[in-house]
Amino acid sequence: MAAKPERPFPDGGGKTGLILGIETSCDETAAAVVARGQQMLSNVVASQIATHAPYGGVVPELASREHLRNIVPVTRAALAEAGVTLAQLDAIAVTEGPGLAGALLVGISYAKSLAFALGKPLVAVNHLEGHIHAVLLEEAELARQHSDRIANPEAQDAQPALALIVSGGHTHLYLARRTDGCWRYRTVGRTVDDAAGEAFDKVAKLLGLGYPGGPWIDALAAHGDPRSVPFRFAEVRPRPARQKPGGLSLPDEGAGSDTLFSFSGIKTAVLRYVESHDLAAAAEVRRRALAANPGAKTADALALCDAETLGLIASFQHAVVENLRQRTFEAAERYGARRVLVSGGVAANRELRVRLTAEAAERNLPIAFPSLALATDNAAMIAAAAWPKLQAGELASPLLSAEPSLRLGR
Repeated sequence: MAAKPERPFPDGGGKTGLILGIETSCDETAAAVVARGQQMLSNVVASQIATHAPYGGVVPELASREHLRNIVPVTRAALAEAGVTLAQLDAIAVTEGPGLAGALLVGISYAKSLAFALGKPLVAVNHLEGHIHAVLLEEAELARQHSDRIANPEAQDAQPALALIVSGGHTHLYLARRTDGCWRYRTVGRTVDDAAGEAFDKVAKLLGLGYPGGPWIDALAAHGDPRSVPFRFAEVRPRPARQKPGGLSLPDEGAGSDTLFSFSGIKTAVLRYVESHDLAAAAEVRRRALAANPGAKTADALALCDAETLGLIASFQHAVVENLRQRTFEAAERYGARRVLVSGGVAANRELRVRLTAEAAERNLPIAFPSLALATDNAAMIAAAAWPKLQAGELASPLLSAEPSLRLGR
């Protein structure tokens, strides 16, 4: 249960700083109440893992139906947990994109209707910006609780930070800085194909493990030899601008991204290893056994894996984490970042946290991760990201709709 406000909020009409956040970009229906972007009063998430697990990935149509089923009770639960009423809210915030079109539309339609009925402002939030604010929210809460020990946190926000967002759908690097009260972002890295989290899920499925695959890979990697399979990453470089007749240059899709990631190659390398070492049959046995046991734990999966499979899992994770570590800190040095923020579902990975924290310590560079509860998709991060926008008057248009391919920054 989140901490309650330090003093009672007015019954309505006054500025409470309370924002109700709504998040439905993929397969989790979430609602949360956050005060002034600094104090999380509630954070309720309805997961759809059980719905999508039999398919080994998210089925968009099923996700939309589950959002329709969950959006009202989840919102009511968030308000009840926070101990506030709709009348006390200053604004409604909702994820605009990127994400699944149908899933986004459920949250947007509900948020627009709620804001209109209540006469409250509506704030549209980029899902990627929300992930960054998951870290900033917890930093703000820490600063508020220990104001006697943390001097001038706003000055820290004015310094350039490098934000790594690494999840099932995204692997991006952004330079983030707070200017004139608002956060601004510049894209300095991205994946050219699969996101890191997507590679985790696909490799887990290939090896007969459950969905989502990241937690299974993370848990089993600790039991294998990370040096058993020597995976390598090729250097990825931006393609030059394409020339259109008449001499007009068309910028490449990766223009402005100095750091490029690629995870499709290592996924293919795992597939070839499985085929060349005759591991497919054992993977199918593992898949059926785990599917028949919905409550399976790490020990159950471990009993179904031989040393060679565990070594393959450990080597895969080690290689992905090494690639993320190397390129993140190269970018931090290149752009003079004063700290590193890591967010997204893969930020929950234990090896990633350990190795990036160690590297940051060697460089004397502050680094921050979200708590496990805020690493995956949630609405508290959406409400937190909306607060500076509300203060700056950046409100959503009445014509707001889903933007499945929405980009962040420039």
